[in-house]
Amino acid sequence: MGLFKADLYRNFAIGFAIGAAAVGAMTADEWKAEIATPAYAATAEAASIGQ
Repeated sequence: MGLFKADLYRNFAIGFAIGAAAVGAMTADEWKAEIATPAYAATAEAASIGQ
């Protein structure tokens, strides 16, 4: 079909990639909190309970 040429699909792909990158950039701070939770050291009191 002459209506849908290869450059149309390429433009959709480029637009999708740019949109996905924009959404990823906006939510990167939220990912950091979910992926890398802070570590907490055990207290001496909690460590002696297990022994």
